[in-house]
Amino acid sequence: MSSNRYVFFISITAALGGFLFGFDTAVISGAERAIQEVWQLSDWMHGLAIASALYGTVIGALLGGIPADKFGRKKSLLWIGIFYLISAVGSGLAWDVTSFTMFRFIGGLGVGASSVVAPMYISEIAPAKNRGLLVALYQFNIVFGIVIAYLSNFLIGTADLPEDWRWMLAVEGIPALIYSAMIFRIPESPRYLIAKLNQEAEARAILMRTDPEGVEEAIQLAIEEEKQVKAKAGFGVLFNKKYLSSTMLAVMIAFFNQVSGINAIIYFAPRVFEMAGISTENALISTIGIGLVNLAGTFLGLYLIDRLGRKKLMYIGSVGYIISLSLMAYNFLGPGIPTFWLPIFVFGFILSHAIGQGSVIWVFISEMFPNELRAYGQSLGSFTHWILAAVIANVFPFFANQFGPGYIFAFFMLMMVWQLLWVKFKMPETKGRSLEEIQKELHQNYGT
Repeated sequence: MSSNRYVFFISITAALGGFLFGFDTAVISGAERAIQEVWQLSDWMHGLAIASALYGTVIGALLGGIPADKFGRKKSLLWIGIFYLISAVGSGLAWDVTSFTMFRFIGGLGVGASSVVAPMYISEIAPAKNRGLLVALYQFNIVFGIVIAYLSNFLIGTADLPEDWRWMLAVEGIPALIYSAMIFRIPESPRYLIAKLNQEAEARAILMRTDPEGVEEAIQLAIEEEKQVKAKAGFGVLFNKKYLSSTMLAVMIAFFNQVSGINAIIYFAPRVFEMAGISTENALISTIGIGLVNLAGTFLGLYLIDRLGRKKLMYIGSVGYIISLSLMAYNFLGPGIPTFWLPIFVFGFILSHAIGQGSVIWVFISEMFPNELRAYGQSLGSFTHWILAAVIANVFPFFANQFGPGYIFAFFMLMMVWQLLWVKFKMPETKGRSLEEIQKELHQNYGT
């Protein structure tokens, strides 16, 4: 197997955690209304039950870097698959809202840990020239998982199955089992082997298969970086003056990802469409459209990320966010706009996200930290992303019912104006540089 094919196989295997991430995130949109009716939940209790996976994701993101640092990236990826499997089967068999919340929380742990370990693993094994594409495969799999979840929900929801919502949730167990089995065929991260285990020979053997042209440079730079990072790895080190700029860049891109409103749309798309007067069946069909637009936009983002770079994609996405969110807000607040325009505006929002933030976020965070601290830095960035996702998902039903979606979308639009300014004045470009070279540039140009 050629080096390009081998590194692609490794990357796509690790990125399948993203498929389960996307499926798990989106599948609940088809089941959430039935769950509220079955257990007669209030808006607040309903929001808590649906957001339970996100709260698990927060914990998984915060703590996911610890086992990845202690036991290795590969073992952590395997346990992530097992968590997904337990969650899928358990959620489908849940006997009350408490058991449902518990199993969804376990799945959330898998999602959060996956968002830390998979992009980090791929970034550490990929050649610099196409690292953006390979890490962005994780985002592609998230989007593909969302599409399949929406399609699965539609097929199950129109098949007249008793308690169809249980089948919607349980079917995730099949890809979870396949993913767990595939993890046995991938190697450990070579940069982990050098930074944590001092196994240079083993790392060299892996890099000879994944990056034969850059193996000597990668080994030398990794060893030099290991000598320079004297402090013991941990979350506290991220706030040392030397690494503060890296930390803030990772935190801010994660912050902006969520205050765009992306998870409010992914989780509650059918409800948003119905609030605009669109029928339930057409709302479910429109969610499939969301998934397909997201997939097409992600394909484009993958094609462009190592050509245009991270920063230009963020410019494109930010402008698209501002336009589409303004139109979505006006659709609810302004007079006389036909309801059939709303899905088109939402599709524009999803396209902007897929090309910009969706393609860039996991790549950018995985590039921000030195090898010794990458697990903790990735955890902090992912934690920021998911704590905001949990809060937004928890409060969205309440605020949407109390004030209507229009004001919420207007708020998201203002946040994207702020993002555009941040991209222009603060965000560095990382295209085409090795992970170690990025660290040198950050220290020189960002005051650390």
